[in-house]
Amino acid sequence: MSIEHALRGNASPVISRRLGAAPAERADCTASGNCPDVFELENGDFAVVGLDVSDVLALPADAGRAQDERAVVVPRAVFLAALRDL
Repeated sequence: MSIEHALRGNASPVISRRLGAAPAERADCTASGNCPDVFELENGDFAVVGLDVSDVLALPADAGRAQDERAVVVPRAVFLAALRDL
């Protein structure tokens, strides 16, 4: 899937809201501001911030990642906190 397709023609995605607690409210956030996060975009899609593991994560045989996609790790606690907003 191309980035243009993923953004559905919206070249500049806009965050409509954060899902879950803000990084400053969670114990997994560092003072440097490097914090995983989950957002809902105005078009209804989701954006996640996490550790890029694209080069080291072995995907299953039936999974794939396009050149412009990245595999990211988001701590379980971040997604569990986001559940209340889904």
